[in-house]
Amino acid sequence: DLGSISTTLPKSMANSLWNTRAISFLGCAAQLFMFVFLLAAEYSMLTIMSYDRYVAICKPLHYGTLLGSRACVHMAAAAWATGFLSALLHTANTFSLPLCKGNAVDQFFCEIPQILKLSCSHSYLRELGLVVVSACLAFMCFIFIVVSYVQIFRAVLRIPSEQGRHKAFSTCLPHLAVVSLFISTGMFAYLKPPSISSPWLDLVVSVLYSVVPPAVNPLIYSMRNQELQDSVWKLITALLQ
Repeated sequence: DLGSISTTLPKSMANSLWNTRAISFLGCAAQLFMFVFLLAAEYSMLTIMSYDRYVAICKPLHYGTLLGSRACVHMAAAAWATGFLSALLHTANTFSLPLCKGNAVDQFFCEIPQILKLSCSHSYLRELGLVVVSACLAFMCFIFIVVSYVQIFRAVLRIPSEQGRHKAFSTCLPHLAVVSLFISTGMFAYLKPPSISSPWLDLVVSVLYSVVPPAVNPLIYSMRNQELQDSVWKLITALLQ
């Protein structure tokens, strides 16, 4: 989350302070690579975390066997490798295109759809094909998350004690909130109909999916911490007084 924000916001803030919109070609490529790398890795991690919740709640006696330290290391390495490979392929494909429609990216950071608009070569279809493949893989991960949570909720509702159900829900809800925020903002950004597209709306939507989730995620996860909850409550009480 910190990496995602650090990839886009500092350069945008510096450009605002110095009243410029310039970014070097290599800087743009590096920004795109890091952004795709971190987003793909985070989405892979969120998918793995749904499996972790599923095993913890639906198969608690097998948790130590299915999710031992070695398995966790392998899954984490797979998530980072997926992000790296995805970023490498997208960056190489995008920046191998001839850009003949100027060099002005109509966005506050280097984003694949905005760069593709600058290309007048049919080679951009290769990158579009890669985007479609990535979208299909992301959809498969989404289905996996949904199926995991269907099984989780079925298991939770069978727990006889209210305290047990509350503990299970408190384990899942932060992750579910992060997944919902991550997926909903991303889907709205890339699946909104062209008829409602405008430079101002594209900017707002890009901020929604590139800045808001990474900024809010740490707070969502931390709200399970009792000390943080007490501190937030004290702060709210002090403000109201």
